[in-house]
Formats: sequence, C-alpha cells, structure tokens
Amino acid sequence: MNKSIIYFIFTLAVGISLSLSSCKKPLSFSGGNLDFSRDTVVFDTVFTTIGSVTKRFKIYNNSNKTLKIDQIELIGGAASPFRINVDGLSGTHFADLEINKKDSLFIFVEVTLDPNNGTNPLVIEDRIKFRTNGSDQFVLLAAWGQDAYFHYKEKTTTDFTTWPNDKPHVIYNYFAIDSAHSLTIQQGTNIYLHKNALLFVDKGALNIQGTYGNEITFQGDRLESYYDDVPGQYYGIYFNKALPSSINYTVIKNGIAGIHMYSEDPSNTGYTLQLSNSVIFNNSSYGFFLFQGAKVKAENCIIAKNGIHSLAVIGGGDFNFNHCHLIGYGTGENVSAAVGISNWYNNSLLGQTEVSNINEGTITNSVIYGDVDNELAIDTISDIAITLNFNLQYNLIKSSVVFSSSIFSNNLWNQEPLIKDIPLNDFHFWSTSPMNNSGSLSFPTSNGMDLDQVVRSSPDIGAYEFL
Repeated sequence: MNKSIIYFIFTLAVGISLSLSSCKKPLSFSGGNLDFSRDTVVFDTVFTTIGSVTKRFKIYNNSNKTLKIDQIELIGGAASPFRINVDGLSGTHFADLEINKKDSLFIFVEVTLDPNNGTNPLVIEDRIKFRTNGSDQFVLLAAWGQDAYFHYKEKTTTDFTTWPNDKPHVIYNYFAIDSAHSLTIQQGTNIYLHKNALLFVDKGALNIQGTYGNEITFQGDRLESYYDDVPGQYYGIYFNKALPSSINYTVIKNGIAGIHMYSEDPSNTGYTLQLSNSVIFNNSSYGFFLFQGAKVKAENCIIAKNGIHSLAVIGGGDFNFNHCHLIGYGTGENVSAAVGISNWYNNSLLGQTEVSNINEGTITNSVIYGDVDNELAIDTISDIAITLNFNLQYNLIKSSVVFSSSIFSNNLWNQEPLIKDIPLNDFHFWSTSPMNNSGSLSFPTSNGMDLDQVVRSSPDIGAYEFL
C-alpha cells in the first residue's frame, strides 16, 4: 500500500481516538443527592413593582462521582414573581445538568412583586425543585412585599395636597411641590426614595406633621438589612426659595444631604423652615445644608454622624438652633467639623466670590462635639456692608481654639458629653455628663419639653432632658 495512504489512515485513526477520549462521559454517575448552602431564600422587604437585590445559594455534589441533575424547575414557572439563573443561564426549567465530583453550581434569585391594592404586607412564596436519581429536593423562596403610593417625576397639581398615611410613599427621581402649592405629610407616614431621588420644594411649602410615637421617616427604598446603615441611597429634601415650611417629629437617614435649603421666597418675613423634634443622621455629605440666604429655626433636634458636616452654612443665611445635638462621628473620607459656617462661596460661573449676611447666627443650649479636634469652624468675610450677628451661649463645644469673642458666653469647652451609645444611635447622655443642668431658661423650647416630651424644668444642654 502507498506509504502516504497508510500515514493518512494512521493519522485519522489517532485523531478519532483523541476526539472520542476528550468527549468521554463518566462510566457511571453518583447515586446520591444534592447538598445546599441554604434551604430557604428570604427577601425582606420588597416594595411592589421594585425589583429586589440578587441573592444566591450553592448546590453541591459532595460525592466522589459526577452527579447528574435530571431537572431543576421553578415551580411557579413563567407566572412566578421570582426569577432564577442557574450557572449563568436564565429560565424556569433546566434538564440534564452535571456536577463533577466535589464541585458546585451557583443559583441566583431575584423577585419583583405585583401590586395587591391593599394596605397589608404581602407574603409571596415559590419553590425550586431539584430532581436527582428519582428523588426531589426543594429550596423555598419567600418574599415579604408592601404595596405603596409611587411618585415618578410628579408635581403637585392642586394648591393644597395631603398624602394619605395608610401606605408608604415611594419617590422615583423626584416629587416636586410646585410654586405657591403646599404638601402636607401626615403623622406616621413612611417615605422611601430611590437612588438619587429627592423631595423638591420648589417655591412652595412643605408641612411634615409627625408626632411623638408617630414619627415620619425618610429613607432609601432598599429594605434588605444590608442597607440599614448605608449612606447616600437618595438625595434628600431640597428647598428652593420656599414658602414658610415646617418639619416636626421626623427621621431623615441614609441620604446624601438630609435637608438642603437654598435661598427663600422674597415674600417671607420669618423663617423659611421651622424644624423641631427631629433626627437627621448617616447622610453621606451633610445633615443640614443651608445655602445663600435661607432661614431656619430648629429645636430639640439631633443632627449626627454625617459624611462632611452635620450643619453646614455656606454663602450666608440665618439660623437659630436651640437645644440641639450638632455632632460629628461620621465615617466618610471627608469628615470635617460638625458645624461649619461661612458667609461666602466661590461662584465658578461668574468667576467671583459671593458674600452675604448672617443676620442671625444663634446656637444655644446645644452640644457641638465629635471625634475631630475642631468641631466648630467659622470662616467669614466682613466689611462695612456685611452684617454678621452671632450668638453662641450655653453650649458644650469641642474646639482646640477656645473663642474669647463676645459672641461666645457661658459655654463649656472640650468636656466629654458622655453620650450613651453613638454606634447604636442612642444620643441620650449619662447623669454624670456636664450637659446635665447646664442649659439656660433664657432660651426655652416652644413647648417647654425635650425630644422625648420631658418637661425642661432645670434645662440640660442638647435635645434631651435627663430623667
């Protein structure tokens, strides 16, 4: 036979042999079953129409042979609110999968719930079935869901709008209170904001009417426990040249700037905002940002643990904080003084420095403290045309520079306030705190009480009266 033909036949035979060898299936499969990293996947809580985070679990072949999975099936099929992905493939039914010995596969799960037009939480369940060697095993999928009022790029359409409080309100992008309109938010309302969303008070008025025990809460719309203390989940409440507004017994947490106030309506004769009995904390930039001319009066408030300043006054404006906790303890990379005050800013658009008045710059009966050396920073520009009128009395202040100016009197400097538990957000103080009985009756709160509705008979410094 021709040598070239013999060589061709030999080469072909070797190639076929190698090909068959590389595709060889196991001579026998394991007769065992799967093991699981968990038997239940729980989502708590998911708003209707909003998708969840992705959760995952593993399935294991712990035997010494390849295990063949005859079937993986999402029992609810295409109608299920749950979605699964098996080792990179999406679907509701998978067949004839193999897991090598001592190997594993990932299963990914998500859920989106439909509205139920009710006011009670939903409990939705499904199961994933795994069939191997004639035996069925199951992983339970469970989600708690909540119907809500959804606001997407929405504006007030009437002069007076009141949100019902029977269900939560979820804001996508923004909800705007239009010029000369007002929004009232009733006690006990829970408000959730999607990423970068804001409640925008645009030349209108906002009245948030929380009460003791029926507070109003602003937070991000991810309710999985991972997000409980993640800052920067939404923007916050933005006042733009607003009409007189009020916020009472409200918690604002985990945003970017809890409250941002810019200027005010020129017709205002009093404060743009009266803030009382409220807690603003764990925002990634500012707790309260007062910019260029707005006016705020605050009492019995806690503003704490924010990324840069708890209170920032930039480009002027008027403020009166009485019986407040204005404290640092933020965890961001740019943490600065708890209170930063300036009557100027650099206007990059005009290429010039803008300087404004501070007609009222009052902080009384308050604690300004944290874990940086200087928790009070005042940087002002003055000339004959500029008014700077500061009054800081009966405060406990942490500062490496003890101000001797006449605007500071009867203050306690650099004494540990002995707040009970900053990490757990318990801002009460111990009986041995220097804040105890160190306030002044010359600056009473409007209702004569503290944040816990304790009567201030012999006033303490800060938002709480020691019992």
